[in-house]
Order: sequence, then C-alpha cells, then structure tokens
Amino acid sequence: MSEELVVLLAADGTRIGTEPKASVHTANTPLHLAFSCYLYDGEGRILMTRRALGKKTWPGVWTNSFCGHPGADESFEDAMVRRAGQELGAAIGGIRPLLPDFAYRAVDASGIVENEVCPVFAARIAGDLEPNPDEVAEYAWVAPADLLAAAKATPFAFSPWLLEQIAQGSLDDPLP
Repeated sequence: MSEELVVLLAADGTRIGTEPKASVHTANTPLHLAFSCYLYDGEGRILMTRRALGKKTWPGVWTNSFCGHPGADESFEDAMVRRAGQELGAAIGGIRPLLPDFAYRAVDASGIVENEVCPVFAARIAGDLEPNPDEVAEYAWVAPADLLAAAKATPFAFSPWLLEQIAQGSLDDPLP
C-alpha cells in the first residue's frame, strides 16, 4: 500500500505540493485540502459517526458521516467513493456540494491542529454499512432536526468542524 499524501495549499487555495498524511497533522499543520460528507438514507436521516478512540485527533467525538483527503490527482467525488469504502465499508451515490467554500482551523486538546480547506458534500448510501473499527467507534442514523438539537444542547460531544458546518448551513437543504 502506498503512502497517503495530502495536498498542501497556499493561503489563496493554490496547490503547492504534497506531504505524507502521517506527518502533516502536528501543532503546526500546514493548510491542506480535505472534504467532509454527510450520508443520507432513504428516510432522510443522516449517518453520524463517533470517531474511534485510537484516532490521533478528536478521538471519541461525534461528527459527520466521514471525512478525508483527496489525492493529488483525485477528484473529490472519487476520493469520497474511496474513503466511504475504507472508513464505512459503504458504497455511495448522488454526491452533491453543500458548502463548497468551507474552511476551518481547530486545535485538539492534545495541541494538534486541523487547518483545512474542506468542501462539504451530501450523498446517499447505496448498500450496507460495515464501519472500520479503526475509524468509527459507533454510529447512528439521526433526523436532521435531532442532530441540530443535540449539537445545541451538547456541543462538547461534537467535532468543531461539524459545529461550524451546521452554523454555516450544512443542514439547511437536506437530500429529499
């Protein structure tokens, strides 16, 4: 298996190179490209995942369905299909943008920084779900209104990027 690389970005969003994913997330994480995705089922519910306790950053917090980094020559759509399979054991379809210009910077309790231009997408799950335990501790299908209420009542239980995405309208136009 080849080493996973993340795409580094200049402040204006220009691609300026790559760096190994394993070494990029530190107290001085450079700006890089990522994505977040909300998966919907046939009932309009969103798949929420709780990050595995062994994750380097934000272990054990609830977050959107899955996240990842596109490769240097990989489209967001291809990266999401790849990552949904790796993280959730799931096939996806009907990908559409929700927050195409989303970016954030957050510091974990351990001091590790996330510093990402991270477009947000929605997609439909197309088949069964078999989460990778190295990525996902548990999961739940929730109605968007219930997610909003939970995030408001217990923000400490959720990832900072999820809270910012909600504040910027990621749940305003759910999939039909």
